[in-house]
Amino acid sequence: MRKRKLGNSGLEVSALGLGCMGMSFGYGPAADRREMISLIRAAFERGVTLFDTAEAYGPFTNEELLGEALAPIRDRVVIATKFGFKLEDGKQQGLDSRPGHIREVAEASLKRLKIEAIDLFYQHRVDPDVPIEDVAGTVRDLISEGKVKHFGMSEAGVPTIRRAHRVQPVTAVQSEYSIWWRGPEAELLPALEELGIGFVPFSPLGRGFLTGKLDENTTFDSSDFRNGLPRFTPENRKANRALVDLLAGIAQRKQATPAQVALAWLLAQKPWIVPIPGTTKLQRLEENIGAAAVELTEGDLGAIDAAASQVHGARYPEHLERMSGR
Repeated sequence: MRKRKLGNSGLEVSALGLGCMGMSFGYGPAADRREMISLIRAAFERGVTLFDTAEAYGPFTNEELLGEALAPIRDRVVIATKFGFKLEDGKQQGLDSRPGHIREVAEASLKRLKIEAIDLFYQHRVDPDVPIEDVAGTVRDLISEGKVKHFGMSEAGVPTIRRAHRVQPVTAVQSEYSIWWRGPEAELLPALEELGIGFVPFSPLGRGFLTGKLDENTTFDSSDFRNGLPRFTPENRKANRALVDLLAGIAQRKQATPAQVALAWLLAQKPWIVPIPGTTKLQRLEENIGAAAVELTEGDLGAIDAAASQVHGARYPEHLERMSGR
């Protein structure tokens, strides 16, 4: 697989990474541990070098999974994890990016991941009660101590990113971005280009919708968080099928799949964008990796832009949207 550099940092990773959250958390019951270890190693064998996790995924179990899976190849991969939530009794209880807590998370994550330094340490969500300068300064200190290599931010707003970047250069920003959620294009992407910061889109396949495998009749496990997302109501899924049908048409012409076209679209936006699609299936992993070889024409991109402007439904309920873009 081709490599990409995350902005001006020099951190080189595969053009597509692997988001590991869904193996343990968020989309129903956790997958079989041994199978997921095999899948993570299969991703590496196929050229994937960026693996994304967080202490909040589980909580904790996803980091432990990744630590075991990547131990034999630690020196050849980039491991990204995150801090910033208050976790009590196995649940998220708000935000906590106080310097002391960041240090506690870093130490615990190092142990669970079985590593000596975290390659990329993201603030999971901006904590409005802690000045971002204090957050960036704490990560800067962890970098100087050799416990962290690069600083990242997730779902942060441009003014906050600029303030943090002045204290400790930000290597990458992670936010949702896909054909059906294009919020970053207005302000975030231009700012990242100006500052030389890489971009790591999560949910690049619209939480599975852009694969074409879901429709208005699909049902989700009771623990699947998509049940609470406005965009996933049956009526919005039905209305949004038009976008998937367009992707399917382009895919057919290119002997590809809708998912591959959706990922190729992201790769075509900027050379410093590295999507992290997640999966629990080897077949889907190989399909996603194949997207790196799909080339889209200007006509393809124009048709996708037109269709994407007609997406129905908000991406998050209002209380979750308020936590993004601070």
